[in-house]
Parts: sequence; C-alpha cells; structure tokens
Amino acid sequence: MPLLATKLYFPPPRPKVVLRPRLIERPDEGLHRKLTIISASAGFGKTTLVSEWVAGCEQPVAWLSLDEADSEPTRFLIYLIAALQTILPGVGEGVLGVLQSPQPPPTEAILTALLNEITTIPDNFVLVLDDYHVLDAKPVDNALAFLLEHLPPQMHLVIATREDPSLPIARYRARGQLTELRAADLRFTPAEAAEFLNQVMGLNLSVENITALETRTEGWIAGLQLAAISMQGYQDTASFIKSFTGSHHFRAGLPAGRSLAPAVRKRPGLPAAHVDPQSPVRAAMRCRLARYSGLRAGNWSAERSGDGLRTGYSGVPRARKPVYCPPG
Repeated sequence: MPLLATKLYFPPPRPKVVLRPRLIERPDEGLHRKLTIISASAGFGKTTLVSEWVAGCEQPVAWLSLDEADSEPTRFLIYLIAALQTILPGVGEGVLGVLQSPQPPPTEAILTALLNEITTIPDNFVLVLDDYHVLDAKPVDNALAFLLEHLPPQMHLVIATREDPSLPIARYRARGQLTELRAADLRFTPAEAAEFLNQVMGLNLSVENITALETRTEGWIAGLQLAAISMQGYQDTASFIKSFTGSHHFRAGLPAGRSLAPAVRKRPGLPAAHVDPQSPVRAAMRCRLARYSGLRAGNWSAERSGDGLRTGYSGVPRARKPVYCPPG
C-alpha cells in the first residue's frame, strides 16, 4: 500500500516558543527505561514538547504521527516499520512482505521476527508515536504491549496522547520502566506564562494581569493563547482580562445544573480517571472567549443551531474539532 511520507516527519521546533528545560530533562532522564508517556488533553503542548526534545536528542529518533486509519493492525505495523526504516534502513523488510501476504501469520509471530531484527542493531534509538489517542483497536494495543514486554534494550518508546493507552501502565510503573509527564507537569508556571504572553505573543501585560490569566486558565497553554489572540488589537486589555477572569469561573451563561461534556474522547471500558476532569472547565473557557471577542480574532467560524452555538478557530495549532458551547 502507498505510504504517506509526512506521517514519518517530526514537526520542526517553532521559532518563537517558551523554552522549558525542566520538561526537556524528563525524557532524557527516562531513556534508560522502556517507555515515556506524555498524556494530557488538547492544548497542553505535547507535540511541541516532544519535537523540541527530539531536536536536541543525541540518539536517532523515528517518528510516526498516527491517525484513525492506523487502528487497522496491519496498517499500523506497516507504518511502524516504515518509521523505523527512516533511521534503520532495511530493518523489517522481510516482515513487510509477510504482512502484505494474503494470509499473514499471527501478529505475535510477526512482532517476534521484527524484534529479532532490532536486537542486532548496535546503537540506541527512540521511536515516537504521536496522537496515540486516535486509535481505538484492542489488537493494536495488544501488539504494542507485546512489543514493550520484549523491547530490546537499545530501543525506547515515547507515546504522546490525550488519554492513557490501554497498556499495563501500573505494571511498567511498578517495575521502574515508565517515565510520565501529565497535565500537571505541562501547565505553564507563572514565569512561563509571563514569557509566553509578553515575549512570544507580543503583549505588555502587568504582573497582576498575567497572574489573573494564569490562575483562571490553570496554566493551560491553548487557553492562554486564545486569550492573547483575542486581546491583540484591544487598547483596554485590563477590561478584557477583568471580564474574562470574573468569579463565574468560566460558567457564565450556563443554565443552573448544566454541565459540559469532557473535551477528551473516552474509550469504551476505560475508567473515568482516564478523562481529564478539567476539560469541561477549558471547554467553557473557550466558549467564553469566543463570545467575548465576537468571534473576531483569527479565522473564527460559527453557526447557531437549536441546541447552542458551535464555534471553531483554525488559527490555533493542531485544532481539529469545533468547540461546542451550550446555549446561554
């Protein structure tokens, strides 16, 4: 089957970013373990962080950006081998032929052959699987679990995802085989928020206003970016921030007792702990921003339906789906 080569390219670091050495060090420190998981809902800068880390990593890195079609096990394995071949030419060629045969052998047999080839590689390397949350296939989860259980010592796996994968994470954690970065780690600190708003986004906010925005967005990077975009062109940014950071805690306009569905898709069978409990807060904040700015900043689009307002903003990196705002 033809392969989309851009799925194998890792995003280059952005020219204007907040450097976060405290986070870049974490994957480096975990290279002796089997697995690094970077798990947080949309807008926390997971891919940006990984691409910055990859740019400075001293080991060869293979990258695979996943999409929903990769839930098909054969397609997933073909792309996984193609990613490995970007740094290890020729690896898995025999396995590729078997995968595309009319009656391929069981997945474990295929993975065993691939792992045996990887064990002959003399140098350490990293494989990154980005956007793992889009996959919804138990056979793929099982294949990855088998790969991790028998991972050669020279290979390290990095998974960036909006929800924890269906892997024996507790077992990896107990064995000391896992490095984890989660939303609490990825949130901007007050100092990082100040650098982002005033230097990266070109605003000139006071310490008081920065603190108010950082507190209300809980350090959520996409929220701070949306606020900054909406403020550009405003003369009275203090009034904007005062309205935006009122005591309503992003629930202005919501009927009493009305709740927002989490922004993170929940896989059937996963416990509630796998869904970020703060995502309703962020969804409501996005709605508040959209209404306050009159859908004026960037490439906003909106349509009114019988059950509320749907808005989408294409100027935010990696925004994929419209934001749902309940009526109010």
